[in-house]
Order: sequence, then structure tokens, then C-alpha cells
Amino acid sequence: MHASVAVSQQSHTLKSFLDVQVHAKNSRKGEGGEKVKMKSKISAVSIAALMMLAGLGILTVEAAPPGPTIVEVAIAVNSSGSYAGQFDTLIAAVLAADPAVIKTLSGNGQFTVFAPTDGAFAVLGLNPGNIGTALPQGDLTNILLYHVARGRRYAVSILSCERIRTLYGDFLMQDGGVLTDNLDGDANIIVPDVEAANGIIHAIDAVVLPYAP
Repeated sequence: MHASVAVSQQSHTLKSFLDVQVHAKNSRKGEGGEKVKMKSKISAVSIAALMMLAGLGILTVEAAPPGPTIVEVAIAVNSSGSYAGQFDTLIAAVLAADPAVIKTLSGNGQFTVFAPTDGAFAVLGLNPGNIGTALPQGDLTNILLYHVARGRRYAVSILSCERIRTLYGDFLMQDGGVLTDNLDGDANIIVPDVEAANGIIHAIDAVVLPYAP
């Protein structure tokens, strides 16, 4: 599928996956000094951006099922626990991508999200500070779509199939919990089955690419 076609699809199917991590790391205490202040500032800006989009009607979505959405669960995961603060780049990516990315995963429907950690993005030279400018918005949106599949797919379901169709339109190949992208790059599922009312999140240790950006 060509990039232009995938970008148009996102308005129908991409919502809020990546904003899941929306800079909740700011709420962490005890990291000290300038680092914590900077993280808090980034978080505040991110939340303010989401609120502004909502005010403009851009984030209007169909009501999600009862319970925390993918976005809300992702924020919680990024706020405390073993993976606190490890999804800041993903959150920044969602905010920089087409607004449709924020919309789809916050509303009605069921989606499975493969969420790369900050370390996964760092391998590509991407971080919260540059991800909005390092890639054209269309490419960034397509990459995010390539990390989302339709349906509520637990690890047992993922492991039982050889390929997974993504919202981008192309497939991820799967073998033993390892996802292989169109460029033959591999990503391991490192944290499976993080549940939300409208889907499932699986953390992965690499960014999967539909094409070379």
C-alpha cells in the first residue's frame, strides 16, 4: 500500500494509541532537579495540546467502552512501575502525527497496539525532542499505523498466527513472539497483554517499519 493511501486511511482508524504514553512520566517523583522539571514541562505541554485539540473538535470520537481506554492505560503504564517513563517518544510521536492517530484508539472499537519503548526509538536516532521534525508527518503517521491492528488480540492469539494485518494495510510477520516488518527488521514482544477497555497493548523493543522513511 502506498503512503498516500495509508495516510488517508488513518482518519478512519487511528486514534489514540501512541498518545497512551502521553508524558505521564512527569508525575514520577524522586528523579530530581532539572530532569524532573523538564519532564513535567513536556507533560504539561502534551496534555495542554490534547485539551486544545479536543476543544477544536478534532478529538471528538464515538464513546469508548466502559473502563480506561488504551490511551489512559498507556499513560498509567508510563507513570509508574517497571516501565514508567519509557514511552515518552511514542507519546510525542502521536502528538506530532495526524490527529486521526489520537482519535481512533480513544473511542469505540477494539485495537491491538504494539508499543515501542524509548530505547526502540533511540536506535533510529529518535527522541521526544526531534520526532516531530525528523520525519514528515505522513511517514510518521504511517509508521504508527503499522503498529496497530484491528481487534482485541491477546498474546495467545498473536502467537497462533504467522502474519498480522495492520491499520497501515500491510502485514507484520510473526514467529515465536518476534514481529518482522517489511524491511526484515525484528521486534520482540517484551510485555504482553496490557488490557484496556477498547483493546490490548503489547510493548515491543524495536520500531517496526512499513518502508524506509
